[in-house]
Amino acid sequence: MTSRFDRDAIRRELARARARTLSLVDDLSDGDQCAQHSPIMSPLVWDLAHVGNYEERWLLRALDGRPPLDETIDWLYDAFEHPRSTRPTLPLLDPVAARSYLATVREETLGLLATVDELDAPELLRGGYVYGMVLQHEHQHDETMLATRQLMGERAPGVPGARPVLGQRARVPSGEVLIDGGPFVMGTTSEPWSYDNERPVHLVEVPPFHLDRTLVTNRDFLAFIDDGGYQHEQLWHPRGWAFRCEQGLEHPLFWQRDGANSWSILRFGRRIDLAEHLDDPVQHVCWFEADAFARWAGKRLPTEAEWEKAATWHPGGTKARYPWGDQDPDPDRANLGCHVDGPCPAGTTASGASAAGVHQLIGDVWEWTSSDFVPYPGYEMFPYPEYSEVFFGGDYKVLRGGSWAADPLAVRGTFRNWDHPIRRQIFAGFRCARDA
Repeated sequence: MTSRFDRDAIRRELARARARTLSLVDDLSDGDQCAQHSPIMSPLVWDLAHVGNYEERWLLRALDGRPPLDETIDWLYDAFEHPRSTRPTLPLLDPVAARSYLATVREETLGLLATVDELDAPELLRGGYVYGMVLQHEHQHDETMLATRQLMGERAPGVPGARPVLGQRARVPSGEVLIDGGPFVMGTTSEPWSYDNERPVHLVEVPPFHLDRTLVTNRDFLAFIDDGGYQHEQLWHPRGWAFRCEQGLEHPLFWQRDGANSWSILRFGRRIDLAEHLDDPVQHVCWFEADAFARWAGKRLPTEAEWEKAATWHPGGTKARYPWGDQDPDPDRANLGCHVDGPCPAGTTASGASAAGVHQLIGDVWEWTSSDFVPYPGYEMFPYPEYSEVFFGGDYKVLRGGSWAADPLAVRGTFRNWDHPIRRQIFAGFRCARDA
């Protein structure tokens, strides 16, 4: 990520993000692009035009004061105006028109990028901030689009450009590490493309705690299932138990029992044998499932402050962008960016472990924490309330760390994701903690 207004770097990143977006629709029929594959997800063609509309709003209108290219498009692609369940009923741009709109916006965006001056919009252009905001937004929608493709079930196509995850044994022992107590600096002011909810920095006192060395694996979660974890009400949050009963939950989403002692997982249209992937981190579990497992294991989910301290606070009291330091992620350190089509076995990216010996804090699966999504002390909204502010205090739990489907540009040790505790389609898993 560039730390200054580097036009060439921004141009390359815009092209890379758009190539990824188009790869997620170009292998689908028009019908599959326009269909709603789940009531909790948008038609893919809605996401496609929405990323273009967001780019138009911020990289043309906010920077240059240009009028809308089409007065009707803002309304159609306003995520707050139209819940996902109603979007198929809208007169959306068809796949050809959506691509034409994206191309028109991009042509004008690149023309303006060549001439725009930081003095024209100093807050938005400092460090290329508004370009970083648009890039992260597109990558986040790409991850959502991958989740939508997975929800196509047996017909789901594979992940473009990704290799299948190979079943392997875990490379590190299970167990936990002790994270020392004391204050640490939470949040960031040094990340030029950080969102308002990551700021400002503030001291947080964290008591000592134990944190799992690895993510909870399929092997671990299968033991929870076999021990009747989905049948013991006392393990579940009351709302979680009601949700479990209402939905008839018996296992993670996309798992299937194929016999008395046999399971498979549906992953982008192909069935994989769970027995060959027991040491992969479990994914597609909601917060309530993660919380119930932690209770069953005699532990709890970490707070987001505990997670961030483990992921960013280094010996000697210094803060880094990642568990391994400030170097950008690469495949040896973190499973990000769709190099493979799922989470890798525990310990695969050993060079990305923290100094304390905690593995895979970045990448593989988003990690549920126990924390609600609330603002930091001294929070100031920037540049619009609909990114963070409108979600504060709602029914949202914080997730940290990114997933295999998240782009490295949109993942860092201070990044805060959030979602409803019932969500299972996202690429989320967890690790456990306990008091020292």
